[in-house]
Amino acid sequence: MNHDAGFKARVALGTVKGERTGSELCGFYGVHPTMLHQWKKALLDGVADIFERESKKAPKVDEDTMRALQARSGELAVAIDFLV
Repeated sequence: MNHDAGFKARVALGTVKGERTGSELCGFYGVHPTMLHQWKKALLDGVADIFERESKKAPKVDEDTMRALQARSGELAVAIDFLV
C-alpha cells in the first residue's frame, strides 16, 4: 500500500513525540515496523532541510521587474564601457 507524505509524516512524528511506542503506532496505523523505522529516519535526516530552505529561498520577481532590471543592467554596462 502506498501512503501519502502527510500520513508518513504523522506516523513518523508520532515516534519522535514518544506519546506511544513503536509497536502501538504500528498497530494503530496498520504499518509494518520496518516502514515506521524508515519514515522516522527520513524525518530525522530531513528535518534540518526545512530551516535551510527557509534561508535559501530566492525572492519572487515578476516578469516586468525582471525586464526592468535587465534593461537597467544594460544601461549600466554601456555607462561603464564609456567611462573605461
